[in-house]
Amino acid sequence: MKAYAEKIEDIFKKLNTSKDGLTDEEALKRLVLNGKNILNKKKKTSIFKMVLSQLTDKMIIILFIAAFLSFILGEQAEGIVILIIIVINAVISIVQEKKAADAVEALRNMNAPMANVIRDGTVKQIPSSDLVVGDVIYLEAGGIVPADIRLISDNGLMIDESALTGESEAVSKEAIVVLDENLALGDRLNMAFSSTVVNYGTGTGIVVATGMNTEVGKIANMLENTDELETPLKKKLETVGKILSIVGIIVSILIFIIGFIYGKDVISLLMISISLAISVIPEGLPATATIVMALGVQRMANKNALVKKLPAVETLGSASVICTDKTGTLTQNKMTVVKTLFYDELVLGKNSKMPISFLLGCLLCNNASLNEVGDPTEVALLEYVKKEDEGLFSKKYTRLFEQPFDSDRKKMTVVYDIDGRYECYTKGALEEVLEVCPYILKNGEIISLTLEVKDKILKECERLSSEAYRILGFASKKIDFVPKEGDNIENDLIFIGLSCMIDPPREEVMSAIKAFKEAGIKVVMITGDHKLTATAIARGLGIYSDDDLVMTGEELDKVSDKELALRVSKVTVFARVAPEDKLRIVKAFKKNGEVCAMTGDGVNDSPALKAADIGVAMGKVGTDVAKEAADMLLLDDNFTTILVAVKEGRRVYSNIQKVIQFLLSGNIAEVLVVFFSTIFNLSVPILAVHILFINLVTDTLPALALGVDPENPDDMKRKPVKDGSLFEKGLVTRVIFYLLGICFVKGKSLQKVIYKYNYS
Repeated sequence: MKAYAEKIEDIFKKLNTSKDGLTDEEALKRLVLNGKNILNKKKKTSIFKMVLSQLTDKMIIILFIAAFLSFILGEQAEGIVILIIIVINAVISIVQEKKAADAVEALRNMNAPMANVIRDGTVKQIPSSDLVVGDVIYLEAGGIVPADIRLISDNGLMIDESALTGESEAVSKEAIVVLDENLALGDRLNMAFSSTVVNYGTGTGIVVATGMNTEVGKIANMLENTDELETPLKKKLETVGKILSIVGIIVSILIFIIGFIYGKDVISLLMISISLAISVIPEGLPATATIVMALGVQRMANKNALVKKLPAVETLGSASVICTDKTGTLTQNKMTVVKTLFYDELVLGKNSKMPISFLLGCLLCNNASLNEVGDPTEVALLEYVKKEDEGLFSKKYTRLFEQPFDSDRKKMTVVYDIDGRYECYTKGALEEVLEVCPYILKNGEIISLTLEVKDKILKECERLSSEAYRILGFASKKIDFVPKEGDNIENDLIFIGLSCMIDPPREEVMSAIKAFKEAGIKVVMITGDHKLTATAIARGLGIYSDDDLVMTGEELDKVSDKELALRVSKVTVFARVAPEDKLRIVKAFKKNGEVCAMTGDGVNDSPALKAADIGVAMGKVGTDVAKEAADMLLLDDNFTTILVAVKEGRRVYSNIQKVIQFLLSGNIAEVLVVFFSTIFNLSVPILAVHILFINLVTDTLPALALGVDPENPDDMKRKPVKDGSLFEKGLVTRVIFYLLGICFVKGKSLQKVIYKYNYS
């Protein structure tokens, strides 16, 4: 049922309830029938399954075969060494993966423990897990919404839905409205959603969804149904394994055929062929790659990037698209007053002095406190007053009357006793404040507010709104009586000025985005904010340009996944999106062959964080759900740390390529020496198992040395490698060049060994 599109009386009928709520007896029946108001608990991955996952990796299976054949050939030492490598690789990987807990478990812990419910006509406090559809519940400031509810009444009710929708500002609720069926989640003003926080006011509502049927439950379901992904590095190492396995089989067959033609012993030929097939595999590669990544993890942790799974290090280096949430990631997630405008600025376009009545309006027409308790907008006003005139906080003011903010008037008014005078202060939406202001303050003088001046102010307001500012108007007047409840004193006010607020971008973000573009990485903003706000901020950060496209959640609903994949390459801003939209966007980029990183901090980001090639969550302000769903945490919540991590990822990728080049050149060269000796029917005293031992002794440590090579400045100037192979352009050529050189040197050495062997 789309409760937001239904009349309140119709919902009462459909759910068979009333304003007096359910009876305890009826509630118990519904609880037994539909289950508790909790999220399904996903079974944690056992250590056994983690071990099994490691041991069934294709490259590890090849090494198991190599160890098995070594034991058959009587080379127990080599077989044991290979098994030790397998164990080391598995232990390191499992220890890292064990750090990741279950995302749905974190979602369960977000629910409010208790709820105020109306049962049998009286208010009772019960565990939120016992709520059922049809219950009528009471909401108040500071509480957590325990289920999805359709509001019946609201008294200045404002709810922070940023964790669910990504919208930075608290949402002012309107219970009586009936909305269109196709509205995005953030626009459903007559709804309150499970796990969101009541910032201000009170309200009542009917429970319309519980447990897994709530919006947060749908996210939990998406997390459960999102498969674990293979990382780009894992795919590339598997490709290496497949190629080398094929090469090994071909070499074995050729050796056997050539030896058979020469009339050599069949059993002896079979053993030599199998030994060479084993030798072509760089058995030290999995362990070396794991150690290289583990060292990368350690370096990244020292730079405030905590990686939960080893391959995530390299995956970041391969990223070609970074999809990022706006609130808390690109911005500070903290409303800030950045401009104040008065008569001279608004009408004459020149600077003017700030009137003390403006600061008093910010300070007194306010129910927040400086320790960030209360509505973020009101906290921002207090911080602005503190910055401009901290001394105002030390004076005594007595509040005599308050006309609270509501969604119809869009204003708040208070009356204070200041030094024996009754002073009235009003703040609210600029258009609404101007409507009740026949006067305006001009440099301390009260003059008439003409239609011409009002028009100029409204035009300036329109311009500022296009730049993503949230605008509040302020007015005041003196009165000679103390108002009573029900009195309307919002008339004959003097307009003072306006404040411009914004959730400001993080200072370091712009330079990071520029560096990403130079590295061939596209940055895409995905947010629950309105299109105008999102576009303005994206343009300021350098994410959006005039040639780019902006898509809204409403537009996303109208296109298929196939159409989205075709359009997504031109889009840099997605606005007013729902959690399932973020998931679709990530999948669309991946469908286009992009290696997609997703950053975020809210519950709404978690499905996309899990589905992306690498999920990056904010470590400080991020919700537990986002942290658990992600592969990497930014301990300083700094977007620039992602740039540091990408550099480290590219360093790891480049070093693993060097390791592969080194190991393949040596191993194939050794095999070719034996191969050509067989072709020319020479007596070769060195077997492939000896080569295996040499590889373990002389290859692994030098390979590790290559794995810790310092960062190459050119790494961030090349485009990301998105294909599924480590054999990119130039690597094969280099391997051939080096192996021929090694082959010649080892061939000369082998001649001496053969001579000494025959002579003895």
